Amino acid sequence: MVGGTRLAGDVSVSGAKNSVLKLMAAALLAEGTTTLRNVPRILDVDIMSELLRRLGCTVTGAAPELSIAVPARPGHEADYDLVRRMRASICVLGPLLARCGEVKVAQPGGDNIGSRGLDMHVGGLTKMGAAVEVEHGFLIARAPRLAGATVWLDFPSVGATENLLMAAALAKGTTVIDNAAREPEIIDLAAMLRAMGAQISGAGSSTVEVEGVEGLSPTEHITVPDRIVAGTYGIAAAVTGGDVRVRGAIAAHLDIALDKLVTSGAHVEVFPDGFRVVMNRRPRSVDVVTLPYPGFPTDLQPAIVVLDAVSDGTAMVTENVFEARFMFLDELSRLGAEIRADGHHAIVRGRERLSGAPVRATDIRAGAGLVLAGLVAEGETTVSNVGHVDRGYQYFAESLNRLGAKVTREPDPDV
Repeated sequence: MVGGTRLAGDVSVSGAKNSVLKLMAAALLAEGTTTLRNVPRILDVDIMSELLRRLGCTVTGAAPELSIAVPARPGHEADYDLVRRMRASICVLGPLLARCGEVKVAQPGGDNIGSRGLDMHVGGLTKMGAAVEVEHGFLIARAPRLAGATVWLDFPSVGATENLLMAAALAKGTTVIDNAAREPEIIDLAAMLRAMGAQISGAGSSTVEVEGVEGLSPTEHITVPDRIVAGTYGIAAAVTGGDVRVRGAIAAHLDIALDKLVTSGAHVEVFPDGFRVVMNRRPRSVDVVTLPYPGFPTDLQPAIVVLDAVSDGTAMVTENVFEARFMFLDELSRLGAEIRADGHHAIVRGRERLSGAPVRATDIRAGAGLVLAGLVAEGETTVSNVGHVDRGYQYFAESLNRLGAKVTREPDPDV
């Protein structure tokens, strides 16, 4: 890509990657055909579709609409070759255990952004009566029928909340998840489960209560918009001194992120179907602390670091969710960014401009952040390993080009 172009125009976002993969897994809870709409065209959806097929499901259609036909007795083993490519594959653990009474899931791979152990998943399922063991790289759980329990999460883990929510839907009795994650994607999953017949209250709060039922029915569901993709485009507008209207988003899901853009000097206008970000000056630096929702999202941390890297002033960015999220800082420094990391803090001293160079994406959000940096770097920037970006961003290069960017997509030497 060649930097220096101001982004302007409209861009639309589709359904959330962080929700749709869990919705696809939730379809396993009911025999029959569940249809999902507003499905993003991203690589992770393809991987999850293949995983479901290997479990005996029939997945038809293509983004933005998928249909998942689940057999009376789905398979219960998720192989390593798929699970290693996408950590979200672990979300089949809860529904398969609830449906089949046993499950064998390879320990996951995915983005290398820090420790994301499965202790809370395992601990919660164990409290619900599952016998869990690790054998030859697989997590194996068995329970004739799970029983309701009160589960306290040491951290409001999104993945653990989702797995326990799905498992509890078919458990006998009442399950209470305390210190549950509150993300909009949790609310989305709970809404779909309720449409299938689950009895859930409190989703979106720190305490979720589930009264188990004997069986669920397939349903149709519209995926919640992707707040991370929407936020990425909003920050891209601010970074490039642009004027971008993001359509199909829910601005309320990005309150803190949009407030940070206002602090940086942007004008933000909110609409029922999204928001508009206009930046007519060099950004002011903004301090950011990532926290579980409703705090500033860790998935937008790389993008906001890029904003600070070209801002007027010095900022501190604190990462409290994934300790290795700062891995991409070395790559950003190759573009001339002045950054010093110390533990989970990074001091970012803004520079008027960055300079193009070859860089490598280390995860989905780092890849998107490096693309944003390339948009404001002098000369040409090449981002390799962009398969990461494809996992979370639908038509990213094409969408940026429609906004005026100069991005070309070439065969990736790292693939």
